[in-house]
Amino acid sequence: MNKAVDIIIPTYRPDEKVVFLVKKLLKQTYQADRIHLINTETGVFPSELEVLDSRVKITHIRKEEFDHGGTRHMGAMQSKADFVVFMTQDALPANDRMLEELMRPFEDPQVAASYGRQLPASDCNLIERYTREFNYPAESRVKSLKDLETLGIKTYFCSDVCAAYRKTVYDSLGGFEEKTIFNEDMIMAARMIHSGARVAYAAEAKVIHSHNYSCMQQLKRNFDLAVSQAEHPDIFENVRSESEGIRLVKDTAAYLVKKKKQWMVISLVVKSGFKYIGYRLGKNYRKLPEWLIRKCTMNPGYWE
Repeated sequence: MNKAVDIIIPTYRPDEKVVFLVKKLLKQTYQADRIHLINTETGVFPSELEVLDSRVKITHIRKEEFDHGGTRHMGAMQSKADFVVFMTQDALPANDRMLEELMRPFEDPQVAASYGRQLPASDCNLIERYTREFNYPAESRVKSLKDLETLGIKTYFCSDVCAAYRKTVYDSLGGFEEKTIFNEDMIMAARMIHSGARVAYAAEAKVIHSHNYSCMQQLKRNFDLAVSQAEHPDIFENVRSESEGIRLVKDTAAYLVKKKKQWMVISLVVKSGFKYIGYRLGKNYRKLPEWLIRKCTMNPGYWE
């Protein structure tokens, strides 16, 4: 496959790690036509990025203009490439074949999106390491509408930490919504699947990306996730989702016992409780007072 690809990366307070990321992307075996950084202005921007390579494009936007879906969609609309790849500034290609492997599933003309495998960083805690294994296994697979009965909400799973979209299908479905709190990737993947297309998980397209979230950060992340689901009942209302979370907790507990880290099960239960509270609050956000919503969200600008 030798199709044109543009990589789009929203940035916020970029540092030398973003410079390193761009340099890694410029050395991929599959060369991108353009790397478009859409930077939320904060007065801090590495000057090296301005002169690094002619393929690097930089757009600055105001903080109030940023939106998870809208900002990425703006980048996609400026692209003339056959495929658009979205990444986050904290995801680092694990090797020089990441983009090549991310593009490989598109050899099947029915595949409309492909997302990569997220590996834990060196400082990642044990519970989060297993979560990465659970959500991003070593085996690739291609998902379609027929998987909905067995996979439930995982059928729609896709992550713009590292994901590629066939531009013709993306455009035909209207692209990402221009105002979304979170989850623009899964919403698009769901629409692609319901249009008859397929979504591929490319396990060999590896990026290093993980977080050691606190209990409150977990609550806020799951709150925003649930808000996005509540705002799109046409996609999420009749799809099994909570059972997948329960399975993750059970499997993680068994993993901790196997590793002789039984005491960490307490931390797992506590953090899982915060996740569930955030999720239930988000699902019912329309019943909550504005002050509580602002306490629970990771994205206060969405509520302005």
